[in-house]
Amino acid sequence: MTAYTATVTVRLKRGVLDPEAETTRKALERLGFDLEELRAADRFEIDLDADSEEEAGERAEKMAERLLANPTIHDYSVEVEGR
Repeated sequence: MTAYTATVTVRLKRGVLDPEAETTRKALERLGFDLEELRAADRFEIDLDADSEEEAGERAEKMAERLLANPTIHDYSVEVEGR
């Protein structure tokens, strides 16, 4: 088995109300920053042992689908790297 770190990034889908991002966007604009859009995201770093990078990614995908993200309102991405 090899050690991997899977990074799962979860964000609200476009069009879903994101009050945290909206509040932050307004504050940034008050500070003089010009931006088109801002979205907040949660990032989970999962250390695990697996036989391959592909297996580690599949396990992280299952974690995202079953608990970390709600597919109705969230998009997510998974990245895996050896450690």
